[in-house]
Amino acid sequence: MKERSITTRKAVNGVVTAAAGAAAVFGLAMLLWILGVVILRGIAAIDWSFFTQLPSPPGESGGGVANAIVGTFIITVVAAIIGVPLGVLAGTYVAEFGRDSRFASAIRFCANTLMGAPSIVVGVFVYTFMVVPMGRFSGIAGSVALAIIMLPIVARTTEDMLRLVPNSLRESALALGAPEHNMIVQVVFRAARSGMLTGIMLAVARVSGETAPLLFTTLNSPYWTVALDKPMANLTVTIFNYAMSPYTDWQAKAWGASLLITATVLIMNLAARAAARERRFGS
Repeated sequence: MKERSITTRKAVNGVVTAAAGAAAVFGLAMLLWILGVVILRGIAAIDWSFFTQLPSPPGESGGGVANAIVGTFIITVVAAIIGVPLGVLAGTYVAEFGRDSRFASAIRFCANTLMGAPSIVVGVFVYTFMVVPMGRFSGIAGSVALAIIMLPIVARTTEDMLRLVPNSLRESALALGAPEHNMIVQVVFRAARSGMLTGIMLAVARVSGETAPLLFTTLNSPYWTVALDKPMANLTVTIFNYAMSPYTDWQAKAWGASLLITATVLIMNLAARAAARERRFGS
């Protein structure tokens, strides 16, 4: 096999490096463009009434999206209450008990598959098995849909973080006579705490901007609704409805709500990265 000359290899390396750099610059430019448009159009719609008032009737100016903000918060919190413990338990089983068993491998495969499943499929699934039997859309159905999306992310992150904990810590705790469950909770969880919290924050950020599952499960409401057994206002569906409307004021509020969600997701991602950096430097 004839080897290429050093000059040819350097030229190919330069071309590939330039192409990769150009792709990175293009992606960053698109991200900054999107953020710039959202900020410029969204900041004009945000005022005190945006956070404190109910939506205005169609065609009328004024009002806000206070009910959607509260509804999104409730739905997300309930989803975290459902999905995070299940994800942590699943990840703990795979990392600490199942390890390389067939059952653990099956759980790992299902989690990977579920992570790649379109969110609209999850929405249709919950619609079929919850909304239809209940006979109405509800906040709890939306929370279950978001929890299903969160579960594999938390499970895989938990497994990865627990596997990074040195076995010497486990052996030391067991040698001192600690029961296995105490060893996992008091030693392994503490060592992997920052990474696990990072995964949880990323999972919450992942579901914060989901629209399709909530269209099939929670729908929307123009009223103050905190009951989980009824349709509940939420920001993502509100953005969808307002952006598709012919009313200028509603379209402006859609930009404002988009800015609010974008800022929330950005803050949560930065917090997750800060936690991961703290863990890396701390170790």
